[in-house]
Amino acid sequence: MLALSPSQRILLAVQPVDFRKGIDGLIGLCRQRLNENPLMGTLFVFTNRRRTALKLLIYDGQGFFLILKRFSQGRLRWWPDGPEAGQALAARELNILLWNGHPYKTAWAPLWRPLHPISAAPNGSSMAATAPRFGATAADAPGELASI
Repeated sequence: MLALSPSQRILLAVQPVDFRKGIDGLIGLCRQRLNENPLMGTLFVFTNRRRTALKLLIYDGQGFFLILKRFSQGRLRWWPDGPEAGQALAARELNILLWNGHPYKTAWAPLWRPLHPISAAPNGSSMAATAPRFGATAADAPGELASI
């Protein structure tokens, strides 16, 4: 089972890859073909030429996870195409794709308040400096409650 946060950044590699590639080969594809740093926590999704399997690559701060899903029957019903190297996908769309569904033909309830990844603090301090604090009072940070 794969637990994904709604704010998880997910990137699909549009072009199929050689599934003989392991972690190091896929890291190279992330850097060269997708122009992305695989050490930033992005979840990368790859498919093979026959569209019968998916590989997911993610770095968790200590090492890489490489997950393979091979479909028991058939091929992927949907995969993006086009000139771009990668396509962003939401966590809920990836869940549909992992079940061999079409993420853009699924009826969803609209997001009430879209989630955005928390950016690092500019001075290199902890992430808590940029995340809203729950239970904060107006005396703690006058401008903070107004933005929530």
